Amino acid sequence: MLVGPTAVGKTAVALALAELLPLEVVSADSRQIYRRLDVGTAKPTVRELRRVPHHGVDLIAPGQRYGAGRFAKDAPGWIDRIRAAGKTPLVVGGTGLYVRALADGLFVEPPLDPDRRDQVQRFVEGLGTNSLVRWASRLDSRFGGGGRQRAIRAIEVALLSGRPLSYWQDHARTVGAIDPWYVVLTVPRPVLHRRIAVRAAEMVRRGIIEEAAAVIADGLAPGAPGLDGVGIREAVEYLQGLRSRPSVAEAITISTRQYAKRQETWFRHQLRGPVLTLDATGAPERIAETIAQAWSGSETVRKDIE
Repeated sequence: MLVGPTAVGKTAVALALAELLPLEVVSADSRQIYRRLDVGTAKPTVRELRRVPHHGVDLIAPGQRYGAGRFAKDAPGWIDRIRAAGKTPLVVGGTGLYVRALADGLFVEPPLDPDRRDQVQRFVEGLGTNSLVRWASRLDSRFGGGGRQRAIRAIEVALLSGRPLSYWQDHARTVGAIDPWYVVLTVPRPVLHRRIAVRAAEMVRRGIIEEAAAVIADGLAPGAPGLDGVGIREAVEYLQGLRSRPSVAEAITISTRQYAKRQETWFRHQLRGPVLTLDATGAPERIAETIAQAWSGSETVRKDIE
């Protein structure tokens, strides 16, 4: 698995690695599953997708739900098909719950009373995303963020089961689908912040606001799944009159920095298995060469880069 915080350069390294090894990518990104939201989810370009096949991209329409449970069911099939074609599956992404679901298995969610769940749903509907995240963090000290829907789920489980979501994730698990070898990309904080700022400005230039407006114009609620993620959420706030257009790029930058910090913390403490940590400051081609050499010479890895 090739993992790391947003904007660290995972896609560029994966594409460079594909020049050295016969591989296809399995995307472990909870935002790139949405069709029509290409700019706002930093999705690989059409040209890049043609160069290296990606699985797990453009799966559903905005407004639909797709969680770690469904990913854990779908991804093994993609991996089997890649292997059957004689290629290596490379799981790439920054969504920790997707990584955990695939490598460590799913947790069995406790039964939640439907009537009480409806009551919680009515309560959370009136809360903004920031308030939901604060509630989720208070109810579960290990809540890692990730948007409105994930916060709602953490609140529901904590209130209705009496235990935080992280407890159930640790104590009621199924078996993982793969035996992973992790490559974690990292860069110094100032470098990551510069990359995030550049990408945020580029998103606005490439039309993230217009992209979100087109989806909303088709009748989707501003807070619907797909529109509540970092980056797109700030564009939607502009469309709602909650911020000025010049402030969108800076708002995306701030939110992305906060999200990247949570990702870095997660990957430092939550990975179970062999881990190769690499500084991704340099050229993607050099990093890919290091990964390929480590893969070829390591006795700890299994059959594939997973």
